Amino acid sequence: MSYIPNSDRYKNMLYNRCGRSGLMLPAFSLGLWHNFGSRDNYDNMAAMAKTAFDLGITHFDLANNYGPYPGSAEENFGRILKREFDGFRDELIISTKAGYDMWEGPYGNWGSKKYLVASLDQSLKRMGLDYVDIFYHHRPDPNTPIEETAAALDLLVRQGKALYVGISNYSPEQTQKMAAAMRSLGTPLLIHQMRYNMFERKPEAGLFDTLEYEGMGSIAFCPLAQGLLTNKYLHGIPADSRATKSVFLTPDRIQSEEINKSAKLNEMAEGRGQSLAQMACAWNLRRGRLTSVILGASRPSQIEENVKALDNFDFTDDELAEIDKILAE
Repeated sequence: MSYIPNSDRYKNMLYNRCGRSGLMLPAFSLGLWHNFGSRDNYDNMAAMAKTAFDLGITHFDLANNYGPYPGSAEENFGRILKREFDGFRDELIISTKAGYDMWEGPYGNWGSKKYLVASLDQSLKRMGLDYVDIFYHHRPDPNTPIEETAAALDLLVRQGKALYVGISNYSPEQTQKMAAAMRSLGTPLLIHQMRYNMFERKPEAGLFDTLEYEGMGSIAFCPLAQGLLTNKYLHGIPADSRATKSVFLTPDRIQSEEINKSAKLNEMAEGRGQSLAQMACAWNLRRGRLTSVILGASRPSQIEENVKALDNFDFTDDELAEIDKILAE
């Protein structure tokens, strides 16, 4: 049976303007960093993508190296587009990135024009697309001139392979330089993607101000600190959890002081009638700080739970002060 999306999908999702552009992004986007690779179950991947779209999530975020194996998330998403979302391409925002190691030799990494153009060509083939909506340079390259990376992004827009371009993991100073280089070429930077959550607040030290000044949007990954800002690890490490297999979230970190803070934040969330995950997502969206938040998920119910953060994403000054107090302990 052909997939028929929820007819009410746009009624309850919040859409935010991305910087000074004409593009609107959903408050929540779906990230395919984990659980969409070659080892994962297609039916579960498709169910997560359809659940997200039924909830009004129109933005799906990928990168060339998402998997494992690298490239397999794009391949699987290409299958989902063809089998499940046929006829809905114009309702979707699809983004991908390049900047980390992808293939052997000197042309498969960083920020040269050679690498970025080849990488997007490969990504389009894997997904079966003529263009992506957003193409990111995934990280700054210390050895390639910013002007060359900017020229590559500009070229890809002019070739029609990307409608918009953005950057990820750039410092405020690097963001200013790239924005200036892109502006001189006539292709503005749309958005900056950064790691941001209650435990990782580095973007507050200048990056948000830079993005506002430059008229760029913002989107955060890891809003739940890879599970630390949920109730999953409050009583130990479940056997099937990410901490048992991730190089980014290790058991020693889960036994740290962050868990004590998570327990106190969980009590506060319960007082707001939310799960800790919902409160953490709402905190990221507080007072229009971010254009969108990227959700990761291993099953459809997690997406449904986290989107309910929109039922209460307002905070009083006292609540924000209490959160800051807990985090500073």
